[in-house]
Amino acid sequence: MLTISVPLSTAQLERRSAAKDATRHDAGLVQRFLGGDEPAFVEIMDRYRARLHTVALGVLRNHADAEEIVQDAFIRAHRALPLFRGDCSLATWLHRIALNRARNRYWYFFRRGRNSTLSLDSACSATNPVSFAEHLADDQAGPAHTALQREFSELVATCMPRLSPPQREILLLRNARQLSYREIGMQLGINTGTVKSRIARARESLRVLLASCCPEFGAGAQPSAWFEPQRTTSALLQISA
Repeated sequence: MLTISVPLSTAQLERRSAAKDATRHDAGLVQRFLGGDEPAFVEIMDRYRARLHTVALGVLRNHADAEEIVQDAFIRAHRALPLFRGDCSLATWLHRIALNRARNRYWYFFRRGRNSTLSLDSACSATNPVSFAEHLADDQAGPAHTALQREFSELVATCMPRLSPPQREILLLRNARQLSYREIGMQLGINTGTVKSRIARARESLRVLLASCCPEFGAGAQPSAWFEPQRTTSALLQISA
């Protein structure tokens, strides 16, 4: 059979070259992380947070749930990265983790009938793209408050991977999955008192990490005062009792 080779266009060649460069850069980040360089994982998070959020949002159609999935995906990736063999690109590997977590969350909601409700992020109608949330009265402060929340969320997201795996896990169970102390105890096989003490220690460890980045989180600060008592777009903002 005669095979005709069609030359690639300049744009295709540039995209292929960029993909190879990205793969090499990711491989370098993985090697740095495996060598004990934790900031390398922070850079991985910065590179892929938006992409994973898009993946999760496409499945769940809810920004708050998508954000929780992103945090969960990064925590799982942090644990599993030493086992990453490089059979696929880092981008593909992270995409699979986020997609699988989002699908699991979708079917969890589906079995409990949550799919029959509408998210506040949903458009009011096919002809009105404004979401229901935008129509609700906002009793929070204006743009300044929103910016402060975002900055704090980003700071927490930066510090979370630096916690020990058990501390990340228990904060995720409490704040991202919103499990009760009893439910966490049942899942981890420990009593409620131990759950409370471990959460307290995890919060204190997180405070120390936050203080290393921002002096406002010094030893005299109260961890519970930093977090919003209501649900926000980032579950990591709920690390209060």
